[in-house]
This record gives sequence, structure tokens and C-alpha cells, in this order.
Amino acid sequence: MRIGIDLGGTKIEVIALNESGESLFRKRIATPRGDYVATLNAIASLVNDAEFTIGRKGTVGVGIPGTLSPVTGKVKNANSTWLNGQFFDTDLAKILERPVKVANDANCLAVSEAVDGAGKGAKVVFAVIIGTGCGAGIAINEQVHSGGNGVAGEWGHNPLPWQDAQDAQFLHGEHCYCGLTGCTELFVSGTGFMADYRKLSGETKTGAQIIELIPLGNEHALTAMNHYESRLARALAQAINMLDPDVIVLGGGMSNVDGLYQSLPLQVRNWVFGRECDTPIRKALHGDSSGVRGAAWLWSK
Repeated sequence: MRIGIDLGGTKIEVIALNESGESLFRKRIATPRGDYVATLNAIASLVNDAEFTIGRKGTVGVGIPGTLSPVTGKVKNANSTWLNGQFFDTDLAKILERPVKVANDANCLAVSEAVDGAGKGAKVVFAVIIGTGCGAGIAINEQVHSGGNGVAGEWGHNPLPWQDAQDAQFLHGEHCYCGLTGCTELFVSGTGFMADYRKLSGETKTGAQIIELIPLGNEHALTAMNHYESRLARALAQAINMLDPDVIVLGGGMSNVDGLYQSLPLQVRNWVFGRECDTPIRKALHGDSSGVRGAAWLWSK
């Protein structure tokens, strides 16, 4: 049995999978924000709940919104900042009394979709999270590729390529938590989509509310979506130029915008070197469950 944990900024989810990938147990609780020790104990409690319910122990993998530094062994780059600087994997292993595998949450998405999702059968899967923030992960032969610095796939913290005057105007007053400017995350996260609409209309709405306005012909919603599609297409083209994956899988809240799967393949082609691109762009098959399933699959078959 494989147990996966998805550690998010607002919720922690556990799943237990059998060898064929069927879900045996699943539960979510609120994340004890800002409290590292309470976070460890919450994860341990979820693992214990799963094992007590099913009646046997399992391997444990955890997806986190950051990565383990290959230099220090500590968490770095986590937007759940109370994790940064902690020996998270070894601390959790002590509590659970077994080895624990930890990977970036976007890498977990990539592994999940490579094993039995929208990227099944593909050698190289580039998986993108476009939600509150944005990031990406890489799976090669169904395994995480995190790189020598632990930052492979950190596509969201490269500058948005081929920025135009509209992009420059949008960036006014926008700052990335990483400390740099012009990051792709500012533009193509769900938060960025909402910020663009707010700047265009003067109104604050959720992403879902903005999407609902598009079929009604709302000018500002249509403009925000046009901007969003162009920015995401350019960012994906940059990834294709560098990695040329066999498939791109989209996860996170904005991945539920069905129109992206018609518009993006056409727009991406305009920016890929040579103007030839048939890379499939697919919605994550496992949806919101993909990250936690990928954490469970960190222990290879």
C-alpha cells in the first residue's frame, strides 16, 4: 500500500492506494498555518488514520509547495514559509518511524499523470499547476526529475517571455514573493488572471466569476482571457523550446477552463522555435487528486 500526502497552504490531504492505483482511503484537514510542529503532527495523524482504517502500514510520500535543498537537506522555496529551513523529511520520518519521500507538489502532479493519467505512456511529462500560484514539474519514465539544485521545472519563476506593452502595464505594482520581477507566476496563475481583470474593470471577482462573464460578452472578462491565453501560450512555448516534452498536462483551478485546450495549441505554435509544434496539451486526468496521488507514487513500482 502507498500513502500520499499533499501538503498545501490551506489543507492537507491523505490518500492510500493499492498496487493498481485504486483509492482505499482519503481525507482532508485544515493546515495549521505557521506552525511547523503542528504540521508534522497533522500529517502523522492522517497517516495513522489511513493505516488504522485499512489495517496495514504503507510507504509514505509527501508533496510540498517547495523543495528539499540538495546542499543543506532543508526545505527551500516554499510559499508555506514556516516549512523553509526545516529538515522536513527527516523530522517526519522520525515521527512515523519509517523513511519518507518528499517532492515538490508540481513534480507529484507530473508523476501522477505520467503513471496513470493524461501523460500515461509518455517518456517526458511537463505538468503545470495554474492555481493560486503557478509552477511546473517534470517526470521522466514515471519518476521525478528535480535536477541537481532541486529546482527543475520551476518555470513560474522565470520571466514571462516576449513581454509586450500590455504586460509591462500589468506588472506595475505587482511583485513576486521570490523577490524578483516579471515572473511568469504573476501573469499565468489564477491570482494573476484575477488581478488583470481587476485592473481592467476596477472590480474584484474570483476566477470562476470572471469565467462566467465570458459567454455573456463582458468586455473586460474577454480581454482578461485573451491576455491570459497569450501569456500562457508564450510561457509554454518557452518550456517546449527548452525541454520539448512529449506531453504537457495542466492542473490547478485555471486548468478547468475548457477553452484553453482549443486556443493554446494554436497560439503556442507561434512562439516555438521553427513554428512547428504538435505537443499535446491535456487537462490532468485526476484533477484535484493528482498531486496527492503523485505523492503516493513517489515510491516506484
